[in-house]
Amino acid sequence: MALSYKSRRRLALLVLVLGLPAYITLCVVIVAQFDRPSILVELAIYVGMGVLWAFPLKAVFKGIGQPDPETTTSEED
Repeated sequence: MALSYKSRRRLALLVLVLGLPAYITLCVVIVAQFDRPSILVELAIYVGMGVLWAFPLKAVFKGIGQPDPETTTSEED
């Protein structure tokens, strides 16, 4: 079942406002459980985790910045 454009926009907003800060907190807590690695290794871990969250949610964010495709507009010149 495909989500409508409006549902995807709401879900994307929910993910960005609530999910992303929760994911960042989770990543920091996970990395803090281990001895602190060198700064380059720690940077690589955070960059990897920063990219990793977007792959499962790619379908939600696809086309969100575009106008609603379900709305028909008539352009009369």
